[in-house]
Amino acid sequence: MVYRFKLVSDEVNNFSREIEIDSENTFLQLRNTILESVNYTKDELDSFFLCNEDWEREEEITLEDMGDSASDQDLFLMENTPLSELIDDEGQKLVFVFDYMTERSFFMELKEIFPSRKLVEPVCTIKRGKAPEQFVDLNEFDKVIDAQAQQQAGLDLDIEQMDQSAFNDEELQEGFDMLDI
Repeated sequence: MVYRFKLVSDEVNNFSREIEIDSENTFLQLRNTILESVNYTKDELDSFFLCNEDWEREEEITLEDMGDSASDQDLFLMENTPLSELIDDEGQKLVFVFDYMTERSFFMELKEIFPSRKLVEPVCTIKRGKAPEQFVDLNEFDKVIDAQAQQQAGLDLDIEQMDQSAFNDEELQEGFDMLDI
C-alpha cells in the first residue's frame, strides 16, 4: 500500500511537497525523503507528531530516545516504526518539527492511499516553491515572533489605540471618587 502525503509550511505561502511512500517504510525513511526534498542536512534532531483534526499534537515519533518519556508511555523511534503502525486513514494530520530551537515545522496530511500499489523507495513527486531556510538567526526569529505576537494580541483582544489627550484627569478622578463609599 502506498501513502501520498502533502507538506506545507506556515512560513512560505507557495511551498509544498508531495511524497509517496510505501506504508511499510519507516518514519525514518519518510524523514529522509522530506529532508532531501527541501535540501536540508540530516544531522539535526527532529520529530513527527500525529495530530488530531485541530492540529493538536498527540503521539510523538522521535529520531532518538532522549530518555525523557514516562515508563507507561509508548516510545516510537523513527527507524523502528513503520508508517502503517500508526497511520491508516486518509486525512491523518502530522507535524514534522525540523527545528527544535524555534519549533519550526512542516504540516502534513495523508491525502491519498493506494491499496494495490507498492514502492521500493519513497519519492517526492511534486515540488512547489522554495522551502524555508533550515536554520534561522535566533535574534531575527525572536523579532518576527514578537511582532507576530503583538499583532495577534491586538487582533485577539480587539484593542484600539486611544488618543491620550482625550482623557481629562479631573473627570477620571471624579469617577473614582464615586466609588468611595
